[in-house]
Amino acid sequence: MRYDPRGCGLSDRDTALISFDGFVRDLESVTDALKLERFALFGISQGAAVSIAYAARNPDRVSHLVLSGGFALGWNRRGSDAEIATRAALLTLIEHGWGQDNPAFRQVFTMRQWPDTTADQLRSFDELQRLSATRENAERIQRVTGDIDVTGLLPLIKAPTLVLHSRADASVPRDLGLMLAQQIPGARFTELDCRNHFPLSHEAVWQTYVDEIVNFVGKHGPAQRRSPSSALLDAE
Repeated sequence: MRYDPRGCGLSDRDTALISFDGFVRDLESVTDALKLERFALFGISQGAAVSIAYAARNPDRVSHLVLSGGFALGWNRRGSDAEIATRAALLTLIEHGWGQDNPAFRQVFTMRQWPDTTADQLRSFDELQRLSATRENAERIQRVTGDIDVTGLLPLIKAPTLVLHSRADASVPRDLGLMLAQQIPGARFTELDCRNHFPLSHEAVWQTYVDEIVNFVGKHGPAQRRSPSSALLDAE
């Protein structure tokens, strides 16, 4: 089960508030609407931080936590002047080029996250960005993402946790994933031989990625049956 965060995709585009707490409350609303009592939670990229916050607030509902390409500290909180400068430049690109027919601006984002793509995937990712968010919302989400800080919640996670991270991820460095695994009690870290933000289906490492998740979630039985109380919910 997947859902579109506020301001994205088929969710309302004209939302007045885009905030990290709002993203967490949206996840809570989805799980309540689906009547999920206990389920596996899969968080990708900034969705990992949202999933961490949810799991810390709702320890009895999350049976397994899987984090892929995730981080606990947003780019504005990591203390790197170089990264802040890079992100400021990317915000300028969003402001001036996100909604244009010319894909050159958006392809900067695509190539940072998925440098090893096929030509069809490149075109698909570019178009998906344009369709998924307005320029204004894309900029607002980037700024909120920069200020994420869930480091204080990591020791509170009770669910068995798997952290997956690409070794050469340029968008979210590997050390940020390793930090999650080191500070979440009992978490397991799997490093992937990959340059993409997360593996894509044409890559040799794709099957390893899928197997790691399926084997981890299915380890204790109930989560693999996909009943309403044992679903895999994807927060991205």
